[in-house]
This record gives sequence, structure tokens and C-alpha cells, in this order.
Amino acid sequence: MSFTLEHKDKSAKARAGVLETFHGEIRTPVFMPVGTRAAVKTLTPRVLEELGAQIILGNTYHLLTRPGPDIVEKAGGLHNFMAWEKPILTDSGGFQVFSLTSLRNINDNGVTFQSHVDGANLFIGPRESMEIQQQLGSDIAMAFDECPPSKADKKIISQAVKRTIEWAEICCESNLKFNEKNYSKIHRQLIFGIGQGGVHDDLRIECIEKLKEIPFPGYAIGGLAVGEEPEEMYRVTELSCDNLPEDKPRYLMGVGTPEDLVNSVLRGVDMFDCVMPTRNARNGTAFTSSGKIQIKAGRYKDDFSPIQEDCKCYVCRNFSKAYIRHLLNVGESLGGQLLTIHNIYFYLKLMSDMRAAIEIDNLSLFAKDFLIKYNNGEKR
Repeated sequence: MSFTLEHKDKSAKARAGVLETFHGEIRTPVFMPVGTRAAVKTLTPRVLEELGAQIILGNTYHLLTRPGPDIVEKAGGLHNFMAWEKPILTDSGGFQVFSLTSLRNINDNGVTFQSHVDGANLFIGPRESMEIQQQLGSDIAMAFDECPPSKADKKIISQAVKRTIEWAEICCESNLKFNEKNYSKIHRQLIFGIGQGGVHDDLRIECIEKLKEIPFPGYAIGGLAVGEEPEEMYRVTELSCDNLPEDKPRYLMGVGTPEDLVNSVLRGVDMFDCVMPTRNARNGTAFTSSGKIQIKAGRYKDDFSPIQEDCKCYVCRNFSKAYIRHLLNVGESLGGQLLTIHNIYFYLKLMSDMRAAIEIDNLSLFAKDFLIKYNNGEKR
């Protein structure tokens, strides 16, 4: 279980690497489709594999509420439960818990909150989060952190950084003990620490420096894409990457748009996740190299061309905008499924194309061309 930095782009801070996990290796930069409740919405594991997904993400909070970690553990872990043989990353549940503003109470031990499902009182702290993720059996577990709004009062963010560092130590200790047990030799679990600090450079650096003292095999940048301007997010992302270890993977959590992926890879990020390609698909939006397309628009009712002419995904090779629009307008679930297939393919191919550009020291030019075409399309 290791990360190998294979190439650094001479024209940017971008990197191409390989992260080895128990269920296989991951070639970075990589986008992780989100399987919130042990499923990437509308897609079977077979389809995900055919699309080229290397790793997917599961949501600890939602799997805690339903079906419960005991059920997943009894099934043999998430991989057996959902019939996915490649790597899985699970988040810590922190972001979801802290978003339940009116339903939770936080202290230095963790968070007491009400389930959004049945109102039951639940508690998650660093130990509980790790135990749940160990029961789920993911390849990569995320340390439990406090995720405040990026533009919260600096005192609130400073307190969140303090708790995040304290909890990171507890999470790492739990992970080490888990991996030392005899049964865990069958399945060892990596753990990533999460940097917080909002948009405050001093707090970001303070958090990262403390986390670097803990033996994490990877690090995440948390607390971004939650209301700040894109340029501010890119600035904090670059600052974080500049201060994180070069020989460990860097994961920007919850990001984002195609522009965000390109701009963040340029700044040194290796891993991403976001619900955007699947959620937008269910709302009738397709991503293309020339910007987003709202397929439900009336101008596509007799447009028998594919979503994107040069796209080689199953959907673009077989179906027209007019047909997909028809499916969406009559409420056929196939419409959202076809858009999901296309959008996930688009995201995964974008990552693959960026890796290829990095390997020949050409990402800066690739990014410039992509962003011009994409943003010009967005303006039309």
C-alpha cells in the first residue's frame, strides 16, 4: 500500500502517480464517482467498470443510518455487499453531520445529532467514525474532522482546526490498531488526514503542519467548495498542495465542476469526488467539452445528433438528444441513466486526458485549450 509519484509536469505543479490499495491500484489524477448509499445512482458496478471507474466513494453517515454498519459487515463489507471489486473510499461522516445545523450538538468528544431518517439520537466522534468505516471495509478511510463554513468567523474555524488535529491523532491510532489485528491482514485500510482552516492561510498551514506529524499515507483538503469564490478556492488549494508532502496523495474533497478539476490538477491535486455529474444528469444536464447542455430545452426536440459529436461513450454512439429529451420529459428513468453514463464517462475521460498531458509535460497547454472551449460554450 503505497503512492508512487511517476511524473511531475514541467509546465505546472501537476503530478501523475499510482496509489496501491488492497483492492487494486489507482492511477492519478483520478475522479471518484460518489456511491452515497452503496450505489452510484442508476449505474451497476459492471457499467461503472466499463466506463473506466477506478475507485468509488461511499458515505459513512448515510450507511450508518441505513442499512447500518453491522449489516454491511455481516455481508462481508461494502465490496461484497454491492458487488464492486475495485477500491472504495469512505468519507468520515463529518461533513454530513456538521451540515445538520439544527439537529446536532458538538463538543470536543464528537457530535450528537438526530438522524434525518427517523429522528433517533446518534453520536459520532473520531473513534466511532473509524469503527464504522472499519466495519464497512473500505480501502481508504477518512479521519473524522470538523468542517465549518469556509467563511465562518475565524475563531470558529480556529476551534475547528484544533478539534480536527486532536481527532486526527485518535483516528490514526485507531487505524494502526485495526491494521495490527490478525484478521486485518486480509484487508488493511489506509487512512487520510483532512486539512481545515477555511480561507485563512495561517490556519491552513497550521493544520497541515500538525497533520504532517501524524503518519498518514495520504492527505485531503477539506472545507472548500462551500460558498467561497472559485479563485479563492484555487488559492487555498494551491497553498495546501505547496505545503503537503510530495510523496503522498492529495485529495480535494467535494470538487467539482470540470473547470475546478482542471484548475486543481494544475495546482497539484491528485484525487477528487463530487455528486455533480450524477446529480446534474438526473436534472437533465449533460457535460460536454463545449460546456453544459440542458437536454430538456425545446431546441433539442428534433435534434438527432449525439450529446457530443466526438464522444465515444455508449450513449453518444447510440442515442440522440431528441430521444434523451423525450425520455426525460415523459418521466422515463432511462433518460437520467443515459445522461449519468455520459457524464461519468466525460469526467473520467477528462482525468485520463489530463494524466496523458502530464506525462508529456503538456498540461498547461491542454488546460488552456480545454478551458477556452468549455467556457466559450458556457456563454452561448
